[in-house]
Amino acid sequence: MHRRAVESRPVSRRYRCTACGNLTRFDVVTTRTTREFHHYSVGGDLEVEDTQVLAESVDEVSCRWCGSGGNVVELTDDADVEA
Repeated sequence: MHRRAVESRPVSRRYRCTACGNLTRFDVVTTRTTREFHHYSVGGDLEVEDTQVLAESVDEVSCRWCGSGGNVVELTDDADVEA
C-alpha cells in the first residue's frame, strides 16, 4: 500500500481559453522532478513524508470544455480574469 501525504500548494498559474471563454477547467500535462523522503514500515508499507519540487515545467494545456489547446493563454494577474 502506498500512502502519500497531500501537500496543499497555492495555485500558481491561471488559464483562459480564448475560443470559448473557459476560466475554470483545463487538462494540464506537467513534468516534475522531485526529491522525496520514503519511509517504509516494518511491514513494507511506504509512506512519503516529505516532497521537495526541484524542477517543474508545464508541457501542455488544453481546454476541458472545447478541447482546444492552441487557444489557451496563461493569465498574468487578476485583471486578466476580469477581461
